Amino acid sequence: MRATNIDYLRVSVTDRCNLRCLYCNPLGHAHLVEDQGILSMDEITRVVRLCTQCGIRRVRLTGGEPLLRDDIVDLVQRLAGISGVEDLSMTTNGVLLGSMAAQLKEAGLRRVNVSLDAMDRECYRRIAGADVLGRVIEGLHKALETGLTPVRVNCVVIRDVNLSQVEALAEMSLRLPVAVRFIEYVPTTRLTGPASCYVPNGEVRAAIESRFGPLSNLVVPDSGGPAVYFKIENALGAIGFISGRSSVFCRRCTRLRLSRDGKLKPCLYAARCYDVKRLLQAGANDEAVLRLLRKALREKSQHTKLNAAAGDFLMQQIGG
Repeated sequence: MRATNIDYLRVSVTDRCNLRCLYCNPLGHAHLVEDQGILSMDEITRVVRLCTQCGIRRVRLTGGEPLLRDDIVDLVQRLAGISGVEDLSMTTNGVLLGSMAAQLKEAGLRRVNVSLDAMDRECYRRIAGADVLGRVIEGLHKALETGLTPVRVNCVVIRDVNLSQVEALAEMSLRLPVAVRFIEYVPTTRLTGPASCYVPNGEVRAAIESRFGPLSNLVVPDSGGPAVYFKIENALGAIGFISGRSSVFCRRCTRLRLSRDGKLKPCLYAARCYDVKRLLQAGANDEAVLRLLRKALREKSQHTKLNAAAGDFLMQQIGG
């Protein structure tokens, strides 16, 4: 049995994205779900409301890119108004964040994670497939200005692609009150690159410490995830490491995932999922949906490692 409570739901609200990141969305708009297959705002709201009756307290909106969804501000407002949702956050690539941060904050969003894999313009373009680094930086600063904090910056480190960017990204934590988090690359399909692209976070940390000196341990209350945090001396922000390949944190995992087409997954790599949308479309009452949610929660709580055989998949299809 696991030692942690399962209180965190990640909701993918779309599989559309305005970038084509190497590790997530190399096919662009190919093989996406038709619009009618995506959970509606009413369906998402209902599922989240029922999840709070099962102990879910934290909700994160993901994509694709969630800010591409036309009703995203209204959806945020709906979810923020659900009794039991104590923390509503979003993961975004930041391209549209500059123009939408104030609306999202007013609607009830509390904080954002911004995906940013390089500080060099050409390196960023190579990874993301678009020359929009300036807009992402603008969006990050706007999030800080409007109070969508704490802001966390996520970087997936890929050998021979952006390992050279680690020091520049870490330097951001010196001058801005952000947590810059380095994520170990784990390929989920042959389309996203070979396993040899993997860089262990021990190597990433060594690169940071060779430039900035020893990192000191940092306790981040309610960090809500697998990241372990450290600090460069006199920095305004923090450095985080998410080491999903060099370490196993399944026992500490507190999250479920709801895909854009209504599949509930106890684990990102779980072969089995639970089709919530099928129940909703069949007119099931709340108790029937709750039974399915509790079944998924039981599976999660009774296993410390579920990543058996999810098969070949793109992160774009499930949600980051």
